[in-house]
Amino acid sequence: MKIVIIGSVAAGTSVAAKARRNDETAEIVVYEEGHDISYSVCGMPYFLGGEVDTVDELIPRDAKWFKKRFEFDIHTNHRVTAVHPEIKEIEVFNKETGNTKTEAYDKLILATGSYSLTPPPFNQGTFENVFHVKTMDNTKKIDQYMQNNEVKHAAIIGSGFIGLEMAEQFTQKGINVSIIELADQVFPKIDPDMSYHLQEKLKENEVDLYLGDKVETLEGNQKVTQLHTANGKDIPVDLVILAVGVRPSTSLAEAAGIKLGDTGAISVNTVMQTSEKDIYAVGDVAESYHLITGKPTYHPLGSTANKMGRIVGDHLTGGSLSFKGTLGTGIFRLFDLTVGYTGLSYSEAQKAGFNPIVIHNIKPAHATYIGGKNLLIKGVADKETGRVLGAQIVGPEGVDKRIDVLATAITFKANAEDLFHLDLAYAPPFSTTKDPVHYTGMVLENARHELPVITPEELLAHLKEQKPIQIVDVRSKSAYEKAHVEQAMHLSMPELRKGLEALDKNLPTVVYCNKGVTSNTAQNVLLNVGFKTVYVLSGGHTNYQYYKNSIKH
Repeated sequence: MKIVIIGSVAAGTSVAAKARRNDETAEIVVYEEGHDISYSVCGMPYFLGGEVDTVDELIPRDAKWFKKRFEFDIHTNHRVTAVHPEIKEIEVFNKETGNTKTEAYDKLILATGSYSLTPPPFNQGTFENVFHVKTMDNTKKIDQYMQNNEVKHAAIIGSGFIGLEMAEQFTQKGINVSIIELADQVFPKIDPDMSYHLQEKLKENEVDLYLGDKVETLEGNQKVTQLHTANGKDIPVDLVILAVGVRPSTSLAEAAGIKLGDTGAISVNTVMQTSEKDIYAVGDVAESYHLITGKPTYHPLGSTANKMGRIVGDHLTGGSLSFKGTLGTGIFRLFDLTVGYTGLSYSEAQKAGFNPIVIHNIKPAHATYIGGKNLLIKGVADKETGRVLGAQIVGPEGVDKRIDVLATAITFKANAEDLFHLDLAYAPPFSTTKDPVHYTGMVLENARHELPVITPEELLAHLKEQKPIQIVDVRSKSAYEKAHVEQAMHLSMPELRKGLEALDKNLPTVVYCNKGVTSNTAQNVLLNVGFKTVYVLSGGHTNYQYYKNSIKH
C-alpha cells in the first residue's frame, strides 16, 4: 500500500507516524509546499515576544528526523498542483528545480491546512510591514523586519487567539498596540459579559481598542504608515498584524470534485474519509462535528489536527480508531488573565434546541488564606435533563484545570449533579474544599429545580419593563451603602428573618449577596416561610456590577 500525504505541519505527520507504527510495509510519501515541517503555529507569538529564545525551538523535527525515526520521505518545497481521483495520481511541482512530475497513490491524505484571511483594504497591495502569523515563513519575516526597523506602534486587525496573543507579546516588548475589531467585543468566541474582563485587562495594559470598527483606507506606499477607520479614527502604525481568521485550503479538493461540507471545509466521515473513498482529509482543511449537537462544525486547532491524523494513520493500517467530534475547547493567556471555554454558550444551546439555564459562579481557585484569587465561571446546562452543555471561565489562575475537568465531564455527558460528586483533588494550595467545579454543579442543579437564578441581564430587563418585583440586598449595611442594585432594599442576612413583615410573599423576589453563596441561604429562608417565587442574582452583586460596566462600553 502506498500512502501519499499532502501537507506536513501537524495532521500530515501524525498520519504518517501512526501508519508507520502500525505497518512497516507501507510506502509513505509526504509532500510539503513550505520549507519547514511539523512546527508550532501556536508558539509563534511567544517567539516574536521573546519568551521563546530561537525560532528553531518551534521546529523540533525536520525531514531527516522523520526519515531516521519512521523511514518515510518528506519532500519539502514541493507543491501539489492537481489531484486526479479517477486514475489515483497527483501532479507535483518542485519549487527548487521547476520540474513537475506525477505520483501514483493507493491512499491519499489531504492535510493542506488553512490560510489566513486578508481583509480589504490590505488586499489591494503588497506592503513590507503588513503580516499574517500563520506560517514559519511569516514568523521569520516579522522577526527580521523588527530587527531591521524601529517598531513603536503596532496595529492588530482582529481579536481572536493570535490577535490577543500578539497584543500581549508586543505590549511586553514595549510596543504601543492598537486592536481594531469588527465585532462590538473582544474575542467574539465567548459571551459579551465574559469578554468584558478581557477588555478591561487590555485597557489596564494600555492597549488601544477600536471595537465595532474596521480599517477603510491606508496611508503609505511600500509601508503602511497610518490607518483610517470607518468610525473616523486615525491610527499611526509601524507594523500591522492581520488576525481576522482562517479558512480551509480546499482548492485542490474542489478541483478534484471532492465534496465540501456546510462549514466550507471538506466533508468527512468518522474515519476522515471524503466523498472519494481512497482520499482522506485531516486538520484545518477538514470539517468535524460537535460532540453535543452532532452537527458539522469547524474547529481549526493543532490538538484536533493531531487527533485526526492519528485516526487516519490507524484506520489505513487496519486499526479501529474513529473521530468522536469536538467541543471547541480553547484556552489562552492575556497578561495575567487566563480565558478558557468549552461546549455551547447559552445562545448556542438555545439554537440547538435545548432549554438552557445559565449561572455565574465566583469562587477562589484555591484557599484565600494562602493567596487564592477568584475565578468567574459561567456554566450552561439543559433544564429538563440537567446535562452540562458548556462553560466559560476567566481568572488569574486555575482556569486550565477547571476547563479541562468540565470538558471531560461534558464529553461523557455528565449532568449538573454529577459535577458535585466528582472526587477532585483537594489541598489548600490547589483548591477549596468545595472546588469551583463542585459549586458550578450545585448551582446549576439548584437552578433546574426549586432554587432558580436570575442573570444580571434578565434583572435589568425586568427593571426596565417596570414589572412588579422586590429586590433584597442581604450584604452588610456598609456594602449596601457603597453600591447596590436599583430598587433594592437592605436586610442583612442576620436581620432577614426578623424583617419578613417588610416583604410581600406574593411578589417575585430577588435576593443577592456579594457572589451568590449567602443569597442562596436567604432564598431558602424565604421559600421555607411561604414566598412563592424567589431568585438568586447569578454571581451576586459582584457579577451584576461587572455586567453593568460591560454594557456601558
